[in-house]
Amino acid sequence: MGRSVSLCSDSGATRCMALLVLATLLVIGSCEVALKRKPVVYMNQFAVHIPTGDEDASSIAAKHGFRNIGQIGALKGFYLFEHQRVHKRSTLHNDEHHGKLHQEPRVLWVQQQHEKRRVKRDFGDSFATFGSDFSGLYDTGDAVQVSASHRPHYRGAPFPDPLYKEQWYLNGGAKDGYDMNIAHAWEKGYTGKGVVVSILDDGIQTNHPDLALNYDALASTDINDNDNDPMPRDNGDNKHGTRCAGEVAAVAFNQYCGIGVAYNASIGGVRMLDGTVNDAVEARALGLNPDHIDIYSASWGPEDDGKTVDGPGPLARRAFINGVTAGRKGKGSIFVWASGNGGRHTDSCNCDGYTNSIFTLSISSATQGG
Repeated sequence: MGRSVSLCSDSGATRCMALLVLATLLVIGSCEVALKRKPVVYMNQFAVHIPTGDEDASSIAAKHGFRNIGQIGALKGFYLFEHQRVHKRSTLHNDEHHGKLHQEPRVLWVQQQHEKRRVKRDFGDSFATFGSDFSGLYDTGDAVQVSASHRPHYRGAPFPDPLYKEQWYLNGGAKDGYDMNIAHAWEKGYTGKGVVVSILDDGIQTNHPDLALNYDALASTDINDNDNDPMPRDNGDNKHGTRCAGEVAAVAFNQYCGIGVAYNASIGGVRMLDGTVNDAVEARALGLNPDHIDIYSASWGPEDDGKTVDGPGPLARRAFINGVTAGRKGKGSIFVWASGNGGRHTDSCNCDGYTNSIFTLSISSATQGG
C-alpha cells in the first residue's frame, strides 16, 4: 500500500499554520470592510444601450412605463429611462424593471443607476483670492463694460487687479521666489485666447464681474435642474465651481479680484455636484458639447480619506474614451483632474480611478512654503 502524504510535513507545519492564520485574518478583514461599507442607494433611473436609435428607445420606454429622459451626453445609443413607480432612493435593486428591459432584444445593456459619493477637492479658504468677498457685486449684470475685442495683453507690467499681489503662485511669492513660471507664456501671447474650458462642479456665477466677459454659455449646462443655466444655488455651499473658474479665467486688467492663469480663455461651467451624482450624471458632464469645449476641469472625486477606492462607472469610462478619440473635432478632449488632499490621511491618488486614468491629466499642488 502506498503511504498517505500529509499536506504539511513536520518541517513545514509551522509554515502551513502561518498561512492558515494569515488566510483567516484576511477573511476576517474582508468581512469587517464589508460591514463598514455604506449600502448602495439605487435610484429610479436606468441607463440602457439601444443602438437602433431614438425611436426604438422611446417605444421601449413607453411599453414598460418608463419616461425616456434622452441620450446620455454624447454617448450615441445610450439613453436614460426613469420610472415613477420605482423608489427614487432604495437600498434594494429593482429586479422587476431591470429584467423587463434586459429581456428586450433591442436592449444590449441595462444598469439601474445608483448614487456615487463625490467630494469637492478644496483646501479651506486657500482660494479666497477669488470668490466669497464680492457677494455685493454678484447680481450686477452690467458690472463689466470692457469689449471682448479690446482685451489687453500682458506687457510685463504689474496687473492692476487688486488681489493679483496676493496670488503668490503667479507673482513669485512662494518660498525662494518661485511661482508657476507663467509670465514667459504670457509674454509669448499664450493667454488662453481661443481656448474653451468647462468647470465640472457645483455651477459657476455667470454674472460675476470678474467672469462675465469670459463666460461661454455653450460650455455650460445645469444637470442637477436639467436646464442650461449653471448658476449655483445661493446657499453658502456652492462657491467651489466659481472659484475654480476664477483660477482659470478671471478677467485681467480690471478692478475686481485677481486674474486667471489663462485670463483670455472662454469659461463655462456644469452644475452637477449640487444634487445626487450617478454614473449618467458624470457621463453627461464629461461629454458636454465635445466639439466646442477643449478642456474639462474637475476638482472632485471619491473621498480621499485613505479608505476609499472608487472610480468612473461604465458610462463615465465610455465618455472618457469618446472624448479622447472624437472630441475637439477629432483632436481629443483634454480632461484635467485634481489629485486631492488625501496626503494628510496617507491616501494615494493611485487609489482614485479618475486621477490614475490614462485619459486624465492629474494635477497636484504645493503650498506657499514649498
